[in-house]
Amino acid sequence: MQDPNPMPWGALDRFQAHFIVRKDTSSEDGNYVAKSILATKGHFASKTVTSVSWNGPGLIAIKLNEDNELNEMLSKQSVKNASIYIEPTDGAVRIRGKWDNHLAFGISKEMFEIYNRIAGHIKSI
Repeated sequence: MQDPNPMPWGALDRFQAHFIVRKDTSSEDGNYVAKSILATKGHFASKTVTSVSWNGPGLIAIKLNEDNELNEMLSKQSVKNASIYIEPTDGAVRIRGKWDNHLAFGISKEMFEIYNRIAGHIKSI
């Protein structure tokens, strides 16, 4: 008997937006590593973000923690959208969120403003 819903082979439909900020980070890689830490309330689908802080070994985490307006903007987002990672790459710094499928993938105007504000902090270091 053949399975009526076979598993797909090959690449899965998962996407992730990466925002790249050109910045020479060769001498100070640790300054550009950070991750958003979310304080939440509720459970499962009703879980909401109450506050955001940043964890990382360098200056970018300190600057992002000091930006109360940015953290207020992030606390209005869903748990998935508010999970942001910052990491250095070759000659640049990458800002990224979590993976999405082709139906949910997209960047809202609010999320673009958040990423743009983070990029401004990266440029200022």
